Amino acid sequence: MHIDLNADLGEGGSHDRDLLALVTSANISCGVHAGDPDTIAAAIRLAIAHRVRIGAHPSFPDRENFGRSEMQLPFATLRNHMLYQLGAIDALVKAQGTELSHIKPHGALYNQAATDRVLADNLAMIFQEFNPTLTIVGLAGGELVHAARQANLRVKSEVFADRTYTLFGTLVPRSDPGAVIHDPQRAIAQSLTMIRDGYVMSVDGHRVDVQADTLCVHGDTPEALLFAKQLRAAFTEAGITFQ
Repeated sequence: MHIDLNADLGEGGSHDRDLLALVTSANISCGVHAGDPDTIAAAIRLAIAHRVRIGAHPSFPDRENFGRSEMQLPFATLRNHMLYQLGAIDALVKAQGTELSHIKPHGALYNQAATDRVLADNLAMIFQEFNPTLTIVGLAGGELVHAARQANLRVKSEVFADRTYTLFGTLVPRSDPGAVIHDPQRAIAQSLTMIRDGYVMSVDGHRVDVQADTLCVHGDTPEALLFAKQLRAAFTEAGITFQ
């Protein structure tokens, strides 16, 4: 039994260096919702040093709200924003002698693509146009995962250690009480259940089936480093390897 442990980095958080020693994949900001060319390049350099897979983490153009505002963009505008961000980080990655491995949308873009099939299909089309060899990371059971598979793209279904779920398998909005898990032991227990048993309990007590190919620890939360350390220790004890 194995898991890919990922974190969203290059966003100006204080834990990037330490987290990159613990994760196996890094989703690095493309500079629109957070970060800048210097922080992105630094995160890429650290990821290379730790032999961590590097992914692009594009966002809606919403720096004021950290990419967490829902938007309805025309296809041409969405395409321009995605290609602009992906092209920029791809150039910074190649400048350091390596390649992107995956794409994981950020924030509202990620959550909308999990439930909006039109947006999911549009993103899959754009990502395929940019580079059809990259793996697409999306919410387990979400529309982006289905759209990417139909577009013959490689996919990783993602689950979250530090977020709670609705009965529909979506993440509880951050604006709702209890959306973020702050207790490491609770996060560990939820993660082990998703990886070993293939389900998560929703906030209203329903069992929701999930496929856990990759597990996210948010790099911008105060508990991120503690969660990552304790998750690795708990997974190792449970016989779960990292890849």
